[in-house]
Amino acid sequence: MDFVKMEGLGNDFVVLEGPFTPTPEQVAAWCDRRRGIGADGVLVVTPVDDATVEMGYWNADGSAAEMCGNGLRCVGRYAVDRGMVPGPELTVNTPVGPRSVTVGATVRAQLGPVRSAGDPVEIAGYLLEPMDAGNPHAVTFVSDPLAVPVDAVGPLVEVDPALPQRTNVEFATVVSPTQIDLRVWERGVGETLACGSGAAAAVAAAHRGGMTAASVAVHLPGGVLQVEMIDGEAWLEGPANEVFRGTIG
Repeated sequence: MDFVKMEGLGNDFVVLEGPFTPTPEQVAAWCDRRRGIGADGVLVVTPVDDATVEMGYWNADGSAAEMCGNGLRCVGRYAVDRGMVPGPELTVNTPVGPRSVTVGATVRAQLGPVRSAGDPVEIAGYLLEPMDAGNPHAVTFVSDPLAVPVDAVGPLVEVDPALPQRTNVEFATVVSPTQIDLRVWERGVGETLACGSGAAAAVAAAHRGGMTAASVAVHLPGGVLQVEMIDGEAWLEGPANEVFRGTIG
C-alpha cells in the first residue's frame, strides 16, 4: 500500500488514498517513531467527485478523531497534487461536516465554528476554558508557555473527569492583539509541534475575551499559523508539504 508522509508546521501525518479504514493497531504501528514510519496521526483521503474528497483521521494511538486542522490542510494539498480535484478550491467532507480548502503557495482551510463548551474548570492548578472546535479543547492562558511542564500537566488534563471526552490542551500567551505563543498537548498523541484546531481554540477564546483581534499569528514550536475568526468560524492558513513517499508492506 502506497503512502505519502506530509507535514504542516511539523505536525506530521501518514497519508493514504481511500476508501480504506485502518485498524487502531495499524495506525499505532505506522505512527511509531522507532519501529514504524513515524507520525502524529494517519489521514485517509477518498475521492468523492471532481470537487470533493472525504477525510478520515486517526490519532497516533489509533483512536479516531473528529477534526484535525493541519491534517485538513494537508488533505487539500494531497488531493490537488494527485489530481483528485483540479483545485485550487475544493470541499473536504469531514466527520463534522464539509469544509472549504484553497491550495496555493500556502493552504487556507475553513476549520468551522469554534464555541465555548462549558464553564472554566481548574485542574492541576490551571484554569482551563473548555472549547469546541469540532473536537474538544481546553485553553489556559499562562505567562510563558515555555515554562509550563506540558508533559506533566497535559496528560492529567486530557483524562480529567471534568472533561469527559478526553481533550486537547492549549497553553497560550497573548503577546499582542495579533500574536499568540502556544504549546499544545494533543489527546492520543502527546505534545506536538503544531495543532491547527488548538490554535483556533486559543484564538477564539482570546478574541471572545477581548484580548486579541480577529486575525492572529499563532507562534507554535513548528512555526506560525495564521488564524482568522469570521462570523464565529475559524480559518487557518499556513504551509502543508510532502516529506517523502513509500510503501507499507
